[in-house]
Amino acid sequence: MDKNNMTLLTDFYEITMSGGYFETGLADEVAYFDLFFRRVPDGGGFAVMAGLEQVIEYLSGLKFTEEDIAFLKGKGVFSEAFLEYLKNFKFSCDVWAVPEGTPIFPGEPIVTVRGPLQQAQYIETMLLLLVNHQSLIATKANRIVRAAQGRPVMEFGTRRAHGVSAAELGARAAYIGGCIGTACTTAERDMGIAALGTMAHSWVQVFPTEYEAFQAYAKLYPNNCTLLVDTYSVLKSGVPNAIRVFKEMKPPKMGIRIDSGDVAYLTKKSREMLDDAGLQDCKIVVSNSLDEWLIRDILQQGAFIDSFGVGERLITAASDPVLGGVYKMAGVEKDGAVIPKMKISENVEKITNPGYKKVYRLYDKDNGRMFADVITLADEEAPSGDDYVIFDPSFTWKRKKLSNFVAKELQVRIFDKGRLVYENPDADKIRAYCAEQIGTLWEETLRFENPQTYYIDLSQKLWELRTRLIEGYQEAEA
Repeated sequence: MDKNNMTLLTDFYEITMSGGYFETGLADEVAYFDLFFRRVPDGGGFAVMAGLEQVIEYLSGLKFTEEDIAFLKGKGVFSEAFLEYLKNFKFSCDVWAVPEGTPIFPGEPIVTVRGPLQQAQYIETMLLLLVNHQSLIATKANRIVRAAQGRPVMEFGTRRAHGVSAAELGARAAYIGGCIGTACTTAERDMGIAALGTMAHSWVQVFPTEYEAFQAYAKLYPNNCTLLVDTYSVLKSGVPNAIRVFKEMKPPKMGIRIDSGDVAYLTKKSREMLDDAGLQDCKIVVSNSLDEWLIRDILQQGAFIDSFGVGERLITAASDPVLGGVYKMAGVEKDGAVIPKMKISENVEKITNPGYKKVYRLYDKDNGRMFADVITLADEEAPSGDDYVIFDPSFTWKRKKLSNFVAKELQVRIFDKGRLVYENPDADKIRAYCAEQIGTLWEETLRFENPQTYYIDLSQKLWELRTRLIEGYQEAEA
């Protein structure tokens, strides 16, 4: 069996629904689905889109193999006609998505799928799996990178990741979010993301003395000579032995890494000792269960740190480890017209926006800053004019008139009737694009605590449609 075939990596109910659509004659009806999320992790002001490249890989290779069909037949719940239908499966949907690295906000479609109902429904699980995970890690990485205030951050979480793909794709997502590299070696081999690292405590322990361990490493790797100085005592032996080796062997690149203790205090004393020894060029690297809040605090306390290695709390997004993206039907086609569909819930935040839609980002003409996103129906013109009105989606009286802005459509076309029409940029370009786009956010939105709300509003036409459908449902239930 081909272990790389991900077609059956899905919730089983996607398959039972597929069988049901086939048996009821609905499989090839055209449907629209939106992928979006409801809440930014950690109470942040925005998330970072990631995972699209893997979505493309999944959809491009989607097929039911003989082994898949045999397995499903063995379940004893599917008809022979349905299994024969799956043998001829060929992905033929239209897909639009927000490019990777783009700041994204709750409630707006970041992936839209249009196509045969059986197909559009079936891909739900994998799209959510891929986008939720990488967007979560890219978002966490970006928070940590911003806390570091320009100091390089390395992703060091491979051994704490939740599985092999989480380590590799987490490294990719962390790079998109702004990390300079990763401890995961296959991330460089397969994706070109720099693999970084020097030694563990065991290297120091295996030698008779700490000095000899440092000496051996400096001889072997003079151009990557960062010595781990906290195996025994940072200030009593680690830093003094590192200084001795650096002065004797004069490696071109010198650094020390501290992986435990009071980082703020230890880096201050270490910097003093290194400078007194004439080693002003020696860098100080810090690791050990770091996150954005710890990094921010120790820098505020005057720590002397040149770069950070961040592991478990980044690769697992430990403080808030779920993005919570969802995939909801927005409409079906009848005779070429879109019949809007929406989920109506007693929980207001779970009410969806109906219809085939587009998303526009509005930028201030004077300063280039983004200030709101507007969701419209797809057949509307792009937002423009000096008195463009947008509506709060909470069905209140609240609305705003806008002027002096430029609108940019967020989603781009990825698949046209199953044919890939989008060229993936490499990770370096995505990372640079991410930094550029985050640079257009207001500082108030970048705050870690109580960030300014970035508004996601509706066009008048969409707001009226949404209100009309809700009122119609309420009348039908009365």
